[in-house]
Amino acid sequence: MVTENNMATGDDAKDAENLVADLEKKIFEAFDVFDHESNGTADFREVGTIIRSLGCCPTESELSDFLKEIDEEEPTGYIRYEKFKPTLVRMILERRYKPTPEYILLLAFQRLDSDNKGYLTKDEITKFLTEEGEVFNQDELAELFSAAADPETGNISYKDFIPQMVVEDSLY
Repeated sequence: MVTENNMATGDDAKDAENLVADLEKKIFEAFDVFDHESNGTADFREVGTIIRSLGCCPTESELSDFLKEIDEEEPTGYIRYEKFKPTLVRMILERRYKPTPEYILLLAFQRLDSDNKGYLTKDEITKFLTEEGEVFNQDELAELFSAAADPETGNISYKDFIPQMVVEDSLY
């Protein structure tokens, strides 16, 4: 006998199947961009770009863990789609790489801005990003300053910059 509960469960299962199918399609499309040989493989060095192109925001440490999980028994420098897809689907469904919300970014910048100026100086940003946490290299710093710093002062007004940093939470 079919009850409302069974129907709801059936609908939920169908919704979950649709969600996973949509997710797998997006993953395939992102992976395919980097499958230059059209053989179901992509360069290991491109994995972070593929994952981030999907709106996921893994840290470098999380990315390293992901790569270890999909590592081939005999390393070739390439990852196979059939190993990549199920691992990434699982990570996304577990909400492991969820983007940081705008208000959390604002709180973080405000914490760094001890004088409540509404901006951080180039020296402050450089110090924070080269001495704490996941360290930026010089190219990353240069890219940040070219995108976010006021050309005259070199300061970053974080209230203006945060909206540029926010990643849409489209997969979650």
